[in-house]
Amino acid sequence: MDSKDKKKDFTLRILKTFKETIVDGVGFRYSLYFAGCIHKCPGCHNEKSWNPDNGELVSYEMLQEIADEINENSILDGITISGGDPLFNPVDMLKVLKFLKEKTGKNIWLYTGYTLENIKLDKDRSKCLEYIDVLVDGPFIKQLYAPDLEFRGSSNQRIIKKSEFEKYSCGKNMQPQNMYVQ
Repeated sequence: MDSKDKKKDFTLRILKTFKETIVDGVGFRYSLYFAGCIHKCPGCHNEKSWNPDNGELVSYEMLQEIADEINENSILDGITISGGDPLFNPVDMLKVLKFLKEKTGKNIWLYTGYTLENIKLDKDRSKCLEYIDVLVDGPFIKQLYAPDLEFRGSSNQRIIKKSEFEKYSCGKNMQPQNMYVQ
């Protein structure tokens, strides 16, 4: 069978990977940036990521190579998923999250412009929460930009641990407890 005839594993595209970074969460992280974002936040640091057609098409072969790199690097504390907005394509992102969690066992941080409350209202996006250990939620708001915030760009964005996901539902405006626990 010609490679053109093969069924595509994903419609999701990856823009960039950082094999060791300390700016996308606690500890040394392997960060993956995915294409596609509907939020189009003014002042976004990565406008190229808005277009879902940018980047390289994800495949299970690519994900296995990434998982192998992660497993071979003993310095890594976890994985960070960013973009664009990784939840732009929640059906494919669920497959990515599940695969990486099962193959590496690492904690996963995910950055999204959606709030946790909105994610919970969407049947496809909410399924992704099972594989996310820390969610950084909310759109970047240029007027709330605060360069001194750890792991966030604007003060409306929240860092929410998995153990706190249930505290947030529509109609409740609770603030997360402190920042995070590794």
